[in-house]
Amino acid sequence: MQGHPWVYGNEIARVLAGPGASAVPAALVPGEVADVESSRKTYVGRAFVNPNSKITARMYSSSKEGADKGFFRRRIREAMRRRLLPPCSLVPGRESARAVFGEADFLPGLIVDRFTGWARSAFEAAFSAADSPGGAPSFEDARAALGPPSSWLSVQFLAWGVDARRDDILAVLEEAFVPPAGNGAGNVSTDAANVSAANVSADEIFSAPLGIIEKSAARAREMEGLPPAEGVLRGNFPEGGIVIFENGFPFLVDPSGGQKTGFYLDQRENRRLAARYASGARVLDVCSYTGGFSIYAARAGALQVTSVDVSADALKILAVNAALNGSGGRIIPVEEDLFESLRRMERKKERFDLVILDPPAFAKSRQALEGALRGYREINVRAMKILRPGGVLVSCSCSHALSEERFKKMIAEAAADAGRAAHQLDFRTQSPDHPVRAGYGESYYLKCGFYRMVY
Repeated sequence: MQGHPWVYGNEIARVLAGPGASAVPAALVPGEVADVESSRKTYVGRAFVNPNSKITARMYSSSKEGADKGFFRRRIREAMRRRLLPPCSLVPGRESARAVFGEADFLPGLIVDRFTGWARSAFEAAFSAADSPGGAPSFEDARAALGPPSSWLSVQFLAWGVDARRDDILAVLEEAFVPPAGNGAGNVSTDAANVSAANVSADEIFSAPLGIIEKSAARAREMEGLPPAEGVLRGNFPEGGIVIFENGFPFLVDPSGGQKTGFYLDQRENRRLAARYASGARVLDVCSYTGGFSIYAARAGALQVTSVDVSADALKILAVNAALNGSGGRIIPVEEDLFESLRRMERKKERFDLVILDPPAFAKSRQALEGALRGYREINVRAMKILRPGGVLVSCSCSHALSEERFKKMIAEAAADAGRAAHQLDFRTQSPDHPVRAGYGESYYLKCGFYRMVY
C-alpha cells in the first residue's frame, strides 16, 4: 500500500477467480496476471504471479492494464527518456548505460544494459599503442576512425512474468532504440542541449541494437524456479567482445563470459571520484574484476596499482583494458581470494595510500546479513590496517539487505577494531541510470563510502 512492488506468499489471504460475488477459490499459474486487493477490498494494482516463489506477486501497474507488446514498448521507452534527463543526462549514442532496472523502472524482473561501442577486433585494428599518445585513443578518435558506434544489449529475465513474455520484450527491444515513424528524434527533445554539446546525432542515439545477448544465470532466477539461460538471442555479438567508453576511458566488455551483464555500470561516478585520491598514490584495488577502479586510478597518475581478483578470466580482460588505456606498466594483477590477499598483505606490513574494496554481495538476503557483516567488517579492518596515515579507503557493498545506517556502523566498528580514526569524506550510491524507487528499498543496493585515515 506504500508502493513496494512485491507481495509475499505469506501475505496472501485468498486467491479467487471469476467476477464479483461469483468468484471461486483458484490456484495461481506461474507467469499469469492477477489483480491485487487489500484485505479491505481496496484495489492495489496488477501483478505477475508465481506460486513457486516466495515473492508470489510482482506489481507492474496500479491500474488494470494488460501486459502486451504495447505495454512493454511504452514502459521501455519511458525508461529510456528518463535517462536523458538530469541527473543521468546520458547520451546513449556515446555512453553505455542501464536502460531498464527491473522494478525500479516498473518492469519487474527485467534488466537491460545497453553497451555502445565498437567490435574489439575493429578497434584494435584501428589503434595500437603507437597510434595515440600514451596508447589511449579517445571516443572522438574512435568515431573518426571507425564511424558512429553501434549498440548491443545484455538482458536478464529474472522473474517468471517477464520470462513468459520474452518474445514480445525482445521484439520491442529490437525496435525501441529507433525513433517512431514520423516522429524523428522527438524522444531526445528533453535533453537536446546535452545531445548537441556532445556532438552526437539523433541517428546515433536511436539505433537498432546489432545483437541481444542473455545473461540470465542469477540466483534470483533460480529462486523463481527457472533454469539459468545464457546465449545470443538476436543478431550477433562480436567474438572477443566490444570496446566501450566510460567517462572518456576505453574498456573491453565481453558479456558472453563476464559476470552479471558484462560490466558494472553502476560504479561510473564512484570510479571517477576515487580517481581524485589516486595521483602519486600506491593503490590497492580488491575485487578489481576487469579493472574499472584500477584503470581510473592509473589514468589519474597512481604510482602503482595492485589489482586483486579471484577470477583469472577477469584479470585477462583487465590486462587488455590496461593496454587500451596505456597503463599496463603501472597495474599489477594478482589472482587471489580477497580475504587471503588482505591477510597476506597485513602480515607483510604492506602499505598503501588508497585502498578500494568492491566485493560481491556477501548478504543476498536479510537472513544472511549477520554472517555477511562479519565478512565486511574483517576486510575493512584489514584494509584500514594497511593504509598509511592520511590514506583513503573506498569501501563498497552491493548487498541490498545491508542498510546505509548499518553499513556506516560497520565502518565505525572496523575503525575501532583496527585502532584507526577515520573521517568520512563522501558517501555515494549507484549511478543514476540504476534509479532508487521510493518505497522499494531493495532498489537502493549499492553503498560506497570514502574515508580518510586520520591516524
